[in-house]
Amino acid sequence: MTFSTFFAFFLNGLTSAMTFFIIASGLTLIYGVLRILNLAHGSLFMLGAFFTFQLTHWFGNFWYALILAPLLCAVAGVILERIFLRPVYGLPIPFQLLLTFGLMLLIADIVRIFWGVAFRTTSEPKVLSGAMNIFGVSYPRYNIFVIVVGILVCIFIWILLTKTRFGKMIRAASSDREVANGLGINVPWLYTAVFAIGAYLAGLSGVLAAPLRSIMLEMDVHTIIEAFAIVVIGGLGSIPGALIGSLLLGQLNSFGTLYIPRFEMAFMYVFMAIILLIRPKGLLGEEVG
Repeated sequence: MTFSTFFAFFLNGLTSAMTFFIIASGLTLIYGVLRILNLAHGSLFMLGAFFTFQLTHWFGNFWYALILAPLLCAVAGVILERIFLRPVYGLPIPFQLLLTFGLMLLIADIVRIFWGVAFRTTSEPKVLSGAMNIFGVSYPRYNIFVIVVGILVCIFIWILLTKTRFGKMIRAASSDREVANGLGINVPWLYTAVFAIGAYLAGLSGVLAAPLRSIMLEMDVHTIIEAFAIVVIGGLGSIPGALIGSLLLGQLNSFGTLYIPRFEMAFMYVFMAIILLIRPKGLLGEEVG
């Protein structure tokens, strides 16, 4: 294999990893604080992609979608958390899974009503079209943009959780919600804020993925499977674990497709099974319960 081929596939894996990380970080953040396994998280990703299509169609500008679509997903997340999820806090995980699975079906029907069942596509902004030369390799500018945004999101999450008062509140609530409530933290408000952040990240991932793939109804199912695989590999509730899982899975998919394309669909499941056999809690995670 030549260096140019290796580097191109490495960048492909990094592009996938960044979209994986953005949505998986939101999912694991929600679990870490709310202890909710949210099957509807992939639906928020799908909404972000469809909002991107619609806003780009209305305004003819991808940048409006990049700003507005994640915010609309955050608003949708606030509605879901306040109306549907609050009654199931503290209930066994099967109740949470049933409820969020129902929400996934509900959102899919809403998308079907507004956008139908046809495939939709959207294009990257003109300034990011074409390719650029990196170490002698011609690579799409938009993919580089996705990688850079993913890195910035990673830095933002690290700063938010480790350097801000809000991050300290999040860590306190994730450790012991009763103690956090006793210390004067408004835990219900914090839950809503965390869910909104998770929904924003899911929507942002959908915006970034929209120019890279077809926008369709089934994308919520495919995405939530990938996101759950990443948080299971990295460890439930662990943001660093989500990053490591995303990087590993992105590169595995990229180079696995190069070498063994017939088994592309199996890579994620085989890798997840191996990790769970070695470390049942995931690489950096904790037990579910």
